[in-house]
Amino acid sequence: MNEETGPVASQSEISTGCTPVNDVGNSPQTEVVDSGQQPEQPEPVIAAEPAKTSRFREFGIAVVLALIAGIAFYYSTKAGHHHFDYTARIAGALMSGHLGLQTHPGSWLNEMVPWNGRYYSVFPLGAVISMLPVAALQKAGWIHEFPARHIAAIIAGLSVFFFFRLSNLEGKTLARRILLALFPIFGTWFWCNVGFAGAWQLALAFALLGEAGALYFTLVRPRPLAAGAFFALAFGNRTELILTAPIFLYLLASWTISGSGGVVGKAKQWLRQNWRPLTDFLLLPVTLGLLTAAYNFARFGSFFDFGYTHIPNVLHEPWYQHGLFSFHAIPWNVYKMLFEGFGDRPNFPFLRFYPFGSSIFISSPFLFLLFREGGRYKRVCWIVIAVLTIVLWCHGNPGGWQFSYRYAIILLPWMFLLLVGNGPAKLSVIEVSLFVVSVAINAVAMWQFLWTNEIHP
Repeated sequence: MNEETGPVASQSEISTGCTPVNDVGNSPQTEVVDSGQQPEQPEPVIAAEPAKTSRFREFGIAVVLALIAGIAFYYSTKAGHHHFDYTARIAGALMSGHLGLQTHPGSWLNEMVPWNGRYYSVFPLGAVISMLPVAALQKAGWIHEFPARHIAAIIAGLSVFFFFRLSNLEGKTLARRILLALFPIFGTWFWCNVGFAGAWQLALAFALLGEAGALYFTLVRPRPLAAGAFFALAFGNRTELILTAPIFLYLLASWTISGSGGVVGKAKQWLRQNWRPLTDFLLLPVTLGLLTAAYNFARFGSFFDFGYTHIPNVLHEPWYQHGLFSFHAIPWNVYKMLFEGFGDRPNFPFLRFYPFGSSIFISSPFLFLLFREGGRYKRVCWIVIAVLTIVLWCHGNPGGWQFSYRYAIILLPWMFLLLVGNGPAKLSVIEVSLFVVSVAINAVAMWQFLWTNEIHP
């Protein structure tokens, strides 16, 4: 990792257009040491101009790539679940000053909870807030139907934007960075599942976007307040992501502490150094957490009751016989996520996908590259993946109607970070081959699930 010893940017900064990123293999931040000698002072303008040009080029490529990805996602998918607009309807109710719907929403919205004369959604408040811009446009009369397909495409494009910017962490070639940025969207189950564009899938997509944005504003361009806003978007849509808060705090904190002063002195020094970035990061997530608790209490009389157990007959379903979350559910989830394969058919494309889950590694063979050595953030990423996976495996229902294992969408930003760090600087034949195969598998799945009637229970 390069460090500056003078006012002129290092060579790596000039070539990439970004400031050096933190190396958390040992500590998240390191202190620049003054050698006591005054370096020569070359003309700063000479070094600044290429760096500025490189930054604009970097941003321009990211924007173009995001636009291409968003357009491709929009025209390749068909929002077959757009009528499952739970969060958009509750957002519209909030715009009118109500926490729930006052009339029956329709039989197809069977996860609405009838309670004290109102109909409430079981989605967390953050997922509802994510839809407030749509509700505002609907209330103003600018749109009349739920634009699920447009929302999914926008999220896909923005996610590619942040993945491309994140790919600059390890100094890879442009071609490899573009491939890696496109992979989580088009080389995984994200493509098909978010393409359905129901409230469940859009919540997962918002969570992925929130994670990617939070990582970018933590690792590449540290802005604690912005990182906190994206983190709030992530855990506001998928509550289990609150478990990653300590990781973000660890990455944002400075751990350079002098060797004197004892334990108490070092603790005080650490607090003096870190109180501002950490409080900036926590401001919006804590606010959202408190509002969510109040939202739950106002509806169901408990700060921690999201309402799922109040869905009519939900606890009578066989997969919830041990509760919504249970260790008894782990074997079934493990099988669905890691081991269930595909069926076959006698004609092209010769694959038949099961509609209730299949292995993420068979659905996306590129993920086998996760197990290569190397990567600056390897330990952090594997810790997050392990913790979140255990939580997902405890869910009584492993995902319902889906391609592969849709819950694992929230693991993709951390898998991406691993893949960025553990590969060569240039594209390899094995990476290109696995990428092509992964995109092809997910393209076929997207086509069969979204555009045909070939997938049956």
